[in-house]
Amino acid sequence: MRVAIAGAGLAGLSCAKYLTDLGYTPIVLESRDVLGGLVAAWQDADGDWYETGLHVFFGAYPNMLQLLKELGIEDRLQWKKHTMIFNQPEKPGTYSRFDFPNLPAPLNGIVAILRNNDMLSWREKIELAKGLVPAMLRGQKYVDSTDQYTFSQWLKQQGVSEDVQQDIFIAASKSLNFINPDEISAVVLLTALSRFLQQKDGSKMAFLDGSPTERLCQPLVDYVTEKGGEVRINAPLKEILLNEDGTVKGFLMQGLNGSADYIETADVYVSAMPVDVMKVMLPNPWKENDFFQKLEGLEGVPVINLQLWFDRKLTDIDQLLFSRSPLLSVYADMSNTCRGYANPERSMLELVLAPAKDWIAKSDEEILQVTLAELQKLFPSHFSGDNPAKLLKYHVVKTPRSVYKATPGRQQYRPSQQTPISNFFLSGSYTMQPYLGSMEGAVLSGKLTAQAIAEGRLVANSSNLQMQTPQPATNAATV
Repeated sequence: MRVAIAGAGLAGLSCAKYLTDLGYTPIVLESRDVLGGLVAAWQDADGDWYETGLHVFFGAYPNMLQLLKELGIEDRLQWKKHTMIFNQPEKPGTYSRFDFPNLPAPLNGIVAILRNNDMLSWREKIELAKGLVPAMLRGQKYVDSTDQYTFSQWLKQQGVSEDVQQDIFIAASKSLNFINPDEISAVVLLTALSRFLQQKDGSKMAFLDGSPTERLCQPLVDYVTEKGGEVRINAPLKEILLNEDGTVKGFLMQGLNGSADYIETADVYVSAMPVDVMKVMLPNPWKENDFFQKLEGLEGVPVINLQLWFDRKLTDIDQLLFSRSPLLSVYADMSNTCRGYANPERSMLELVLAPAKDWIAKSDEEILQVTLAELQKLFPSHFSGDNPAKLLKYHVVKTPRSVYKATPGRQQYRPSQQTPISNFFLSGSYTMQPYLGSMEGAVLSGKLTAQAIAEGRLVANSSNLQMQTPQPATNAATV
């Protein structure tokens, strides 16, 4: 049974992987010349990789970790010391740490907070505990109910001061959805915090040992193709063709380099495209359907990723860093954190600029200059004096529409993987699953889509069997 999947991001590739496990033949069609979607990466003329974003893996990512294990590549994750490190803007060039001891959860998280005396006073620690601990104890049902509030509103209701929000949660909010606490839904941070605090290694972080395209996506392609599936790049979807009953007849694919358009047919079809692209590709007859109309309530958030190569080491820290900058979200020296990018003499910083809505239309040079100004605050000793650090080269990668913008009320617009169209399914982190917009959410959505297709096939086969089963003859004399 053939399944055509539009999109070779993590959702599409994961869906294809799990479909092959179930005995299906997936054909993954990617419009661009690169795998990975929101985790795509490219090599420049020097052979250096630059990425769509700063991709961090957490211990609280069970589906991602299981996927890596099934692919036999779990050793490609480089696990870091269990700590969270924040810059201290009031003391440029210094850091504040939350070190998690080797204790059961949530005790290890409580000890990490209690030990930190740089960012939180005892009054603030008590405020934080009074707000967060009851929320964690009340379970996911309560967490889901908080989607009506921004995280700032929720914190205020719990009596948590503005200072605590400034110290910790602006950085956390921007790292999770690239927007500030006064915009982000409370459900996002409370979901993350519940998993981080309730699992011993939930907040422990890892980096891939190389680019996501090469070290994660390509193994997925190899797995799928070895089992009879297919993955094509440079295969843009032009139109979703329909039968008279509204089901999918085929994917009209755009021919490139003078080639004619062609139709890709299958038994089942999947959109693993971002929600913004899916809205554009919706066939007109579907736009009247309430299920698809809900997609209008979702849109991607703009993100800007920068990678900067310098002539010297700026830091030896092998970990994700929360900048606490009004402009930058998180950053890491990838020459320390990633084996494939290692350099003992020079730094390669990867940084996320967020929120990016006011910067996405600006030139790369403008973005670079404002970032360098922020780096002077983060690394004052390296950007002052007679011999400041020199920028060797840089890349700016703009994603005008990344993961869906998780503002209050978005949960009601997130669709299931199964649609009202019998042979059409959705996959992507914007679809309904508990990990929201993340790599883990993308992988889980792909798995759920594969399961939904298999379950739908079982139901269809069962119905056909019932229709074909001869019924007992009716005795006319007893009617």
